[in-house]
Amino acid sequence: MRFELLALTGLLSTAFAHSLTLYMPATPNPFTLPASTHATLSSLHAHHSSPLSSLNTFLFHNLTADSYLLDVHCPTDVFQPLRIDVKDDGTIEAWETYRGNEWDNKGEKREVKAGSAGTGVELKALGGKMYFAERPSFSVMTILKNPMILMGLVSMVMFVGMPKLMENMDPEMKAELEQQQRNGPLAAMQGGGQPNPLGSFDMAAYLSGANKKKDEGVRR
Repeated sequence: MRFELLALTGLLSTAFAHSLTLYMPATPNPFTLPASTHATLSSLHAHHSSPLSSLNTFLFHNLTADSYLLDVHCPTDVFQPLRIDVKDDGTIEAWETYRGNEWDNKGEKREVKAGSAGTGVELKALGGKMYFAERPSFSVMTILKNPMILMGLVSMVMFVGMPKLMENMDPEMKAELEQQQRNGPLAAMQGGGQPNPLGSFDMAAYLSGANKKKDEGVRR
């Protein structure tokens, strides 16, 4: 009786266990990946791990109906994580998923098809891992793109080029330009060659009231 019960339990577990195959993409070359490359299927109730096989696949057996997170752990390359849903009838569905998002927020659905090693999904490589930041190289263009450097260069060109331009200018035009400079707003701010009426004004004496006392003494 006990033997029959154990056999029945084994048949039931086999009937509800399913298999999944993950196929590596052509790029990067699977034969160049480190030997420690492996894939994991994780859920709230189970955790499965599978190494990279000689057929460039990851094989998972005895999977029960559940919703799994698929991760490929590789020291040199990054692969797209997937959400794998295994149903009671053996149907398998896969979606792209992203870290930090809610579990119900599914991405693009991936095709599940039969392959040479069984029904499964083809993985997607995202690129190589970078463990070190490259030191930026020296570039003259980077310096010239600085706004302060550009303003300094323009000012230097004007400071050096304007006298040369004035020397080669026509005398009449040069005289006209000098006349405009004398009558311009800059000349008015500088006094225009005329004495400044505020030049003899003593602000300190005005604030101290000395001028006011002097005016009162004169009136008396």
